[in-house]
Order: sequence, then C-alpha cells, then structure tokens
Amino acid sequence: MAKCKFCSKDISWLKEGRKFTPIEGDGTIHKCEEMMSSMKSIKKMERSSLSAEEIKKYEEAINKKK
Repeated sequence: MAKCKFCSKDISWLKEGRKFTPIEGDGTIHKCEEMMSSMKSIKKMERSSLSAEEIKKYEEAINKKK
C-alpha cells in the first residue's frame, strides 16, 4: 500500500491505459482536498503564448539535465 503525499491516507494505484489512478481501500477513486487545491495552484501556459526563442530555451534546458 502506498500513502497519499497530500493527506497520508493509504491508497493503491490502478493503471488504466497509460494513466495511473489513486484508489482508496474501499475501491473508490481517491480525491482529497489537499490534492485538488495543489492541482489548482499549478501554473498553466499556452504554447501559443511563448515565442519560438523561449520554447527553444526551455527545450535546451530540459535536454541539458539529461
């Protein structure tokens, strides 16, 4: 059994296609308030809002880490 990193409840993981879904002990999908508020705080960017130079800079930084 794994623990949710947001609320520390015991969960297990179910793989559906290429996506993993957290499942609680009773078989329902695990969705805690801490996780939902954390997902809302993620900054989302539109690809069209970036210039070609900025995209190139991000791609080079990603490739350097490898």
